[in-house]
Amino acid sequence: MSTHKILLVEDNDDDVELTMHAFRSHGQGDDLIVAHDGEEALDYIFSQGRYSDRKDGVPALLLLDLKLPGISGLDVLRKVRSVPSTRRMPVVILTTSDDEGDIANGYDLGANSYIRKPVEFGSFSRVVEQLGLYWLMINTPAPN
Repeated sequence: MSTHKILLVEDNDDDVELTMHAFRSHGQGDDLIVAHDGEEALDYIFSQGRYSDRKDGVPALLLLDLKLPGISGLDVLRKVRSVPSTRRMPVVILTTSDDEGDIANGYDLGANSYIRKPVEFGSFSRVVEQLGLYWLMINTPAPN
């Protein structure tokens, strides 16, 4: 079972606030869940740990930062793609890194998209709006 929830995996509180503000300003932030590190993200996705009672299925979209404390974004992606129940979940890497190795590794591990976060809020807000529109409204999700 899928939901319309977006899981944002981001350890920088300022980036979390900007992302939440951008989604809400476009009417898309009601189902935004935030995980502050890779371990919390995996717990949420797989309904384990403090999320073991969660029954609403995998998120409709995973927005994943790469540079996380503990379990890295790439390791989260590797785990998500290794399990049949989450293998098709859309994963968008949303990060400040423009390192070619990060980009290549993200795509090699199965990211659906790699987006470098714009620095200016107006540009960032437009990117977030387009992400929400495409992945939640235009795109036809893969069957479970």
